[in-house]
Amino acid sequence: MGRQRKAYRLLPLLLAMGALFYQSHQPGDSFTLPDVDNIDKLFHCLAYAVLGLAFLFALSPQWRRQHPALAGWATVSFCLLYGITDEFHQSFIPGRFAGLDDVLADAAGGVLAVAGYWGWRRWRTIMKDRGESHEPSRPG
Repeated sequence: MGRQRKAYRLLPLLLAMGALFYQSHQPGDSFTLPDVDNIDKLFHCLAYAVLGLAFLFALSPQWRRQHPALAGWATVSFCLLYGITDEFHQSFIPGRFAGLDDVLADAAGGVLAVAGYWGWRRWRTIMKDRGESHEPSRPG
């Protein structure tokens, strides 16, 4: 059961990576974005925040708790590196262009994922300390 559990933790990461690759492979004239300044950077940031959360989920929960700073750095680094490869990939697609500003938005998405995860963990700890946990009690 241990290997199956580890494998299922990779599924959201693989789906997020596949969705980003698919979207990046679409020609530039195949979609339109709302006419808002830098809306594409917001979409990059949010998409890579999802990727970052999926990456964090793929990590062992015990390892994440024991090495929170390293898990954070690994997540941001992964988003940055995947963003670089994604922009390189886009440079070969008609009507698409690679840009450093997109890579920075991708890395910002990784930072957003880590900050959101740490904030959520902190909130859970506070609620648990207050006795307001909504988790089922375990027999002791």
